[in-house]
Amino acid sequence: MSTTRVQSKATAPEIVGSGSEAAESAPRRVHVVTFGCQMNKYDSLLAEGRFRRAGYATTDRMEDADVVLFNTCSVREHAEERTFSWLGELKRVKAERPDLVVGVMGCMAQRVGEEIFSRAGHVDLVAGTRQFASLPALVGDVLAARNAGDRARVVALGMDDDLAVDRAGEPWAGGSHAWLTVMRGCDLNCTYCIVPSVRGRVLSYPIDHLVREARGYVEQGARAITLLGQTVNSYGEDVPAPSAGERRWSGRQGRPGLADLLRELQQVDGLARIRMITAHPSYVTEALAEAIRDCDKVERFLPLPAQSGSDAMLRAMKRGYTVDLYRRRMEMLRARVPDIELASDWIVGFPGESDADFDASEAFLAEQAFAVNYVFKYSPRPGTGAAERLADDVPEEIKKERNQRLLRASERSGLQRNSAHVGATRRVLVDGLSDRGEGVVLGRTEHGLAISLKGEADLVGRIVEVRVESASAYGLTGTLQTYPQD
Repeated sequence: MSTTRVQSKATAPEIVGSGSEAAESAPRRVHVVTFGCQMNKYDSLLAEGRFRRAGYATTDRMEDADVVLFNTCSVREHAEERTFSWLGELKRVKAERPDLVVGVMGCMAQRVGEEIFSRAGHVDLVAGTRQFASLPALVGDVLAARNAGDRARVVALGMDDDLAVDRAGEPWAGGSHAWLTVMRGCDLNCTYCIVPSVRGRVLSYPIDHLVREARGYVEQGARAITLLGQTVNSYGEDVPAPSAGERRWSGRQGRPGLADLLRELQQVDGLARIRMITAHPSYVTEALAEAIRDCDKVERFLPLPAQSGSDAMLRAMKRGYTVDLYRRRMEMLRARVPDIELASDWIVGFPGESDADFDASEAFLAEQAFAVNYVFKYSPRPGTGAAERLADDVPEEIKKERNQRLLRASERSGLQRNSAHVGATRRVLVDGLSDRGEGVVLGRTEHGLAISLKGEADLVGRIVEVRVESASAYGLTGTLQTYPQD
């Protein structure tokens, strides 16, 4: 059997090629392994939906699958190495089952491309970050080549996707919480970040499309929807300004903005909560603050990474704002939404970070009183500006020490913010069951804070009144006040 390499241009996700006939009698089964962020989870569900439309079945068991796909992350080296480790485990299986199709998709696939074949020769398919809807057709290319007596290696890394995927009619089996990607890509150029090169430039999806998709989730049982974007509050910045006579929105030059999307989703019957990941300080506007204030379905919680409290570090990171600008945006936001809670990401040990730079981060974290903090040690990623132009000159031991110090500061800040809710009654959307024992459920308050309480499975998906009894650095515990009546 010869080997051919196909640079696929498949664009019709409903066409499976040689796999479609087999699917009519005994559906091929697909298993997707997802690494990384919430956007990857959304993309995996999108891919599974495309396969179901093409006549495939999905399976939770890798050993039962005819097609195994890995949806990958490139943010950190560890994530990529985990993928290669899993691929290594499949090498023996592929030797025993040569009919198995193995594919790698997503950010790592976009970043390293055909290098994957050199490290994992049993891989059949490499598909980038804007090829999820075409995956059934790409698998069809692999199967068609096999039927012709060839071993195809299919590569699809095109970034020319310009339309949102219509998911109308897809069954939703994700429970009471759904993810909704409102945009793809990023137009910023933070020097530590690989995302713009692997996910492309910004593409915002139309508001009517997003509302239609949200309604589809709600009609099938979703109660909360999290809006996803690399910089979610820059939604709409890439859309052309409206012409004379067209509707003018709240964004720059009349463009649609995240504030407009929030107001439209507020009108979706049956939707209880709207969440957002992740915002950027430069795009915090009065219109957004007022939409959060006015829309009671929107959680009073905003992930708004500061990354550093040092202007020198922010310049080196190319974050596009100063500490003072961040502070002024937060003052405006809190003036309109006084009870809002904030989350932040932090990078310690960035190239050139001095003791004074780190002390400034520690002080800024305490000043802004973030409820939730995620702290990361800097590590260079190939292809980023920092890796190419800046020496990784902070010793590992200092990175570790700063990481621990900032984690302790995070715990102090989290405990302070969470403790302020003790004694209050909050509206909680119950998201699921706790894995710490029967009779305990988990949810989030209207301020986006995690809370646990005694309750049964029939509370999942409901909004309940809960008295907050105690707080830790990481969440709340409470007591159900009134059992909901249908």
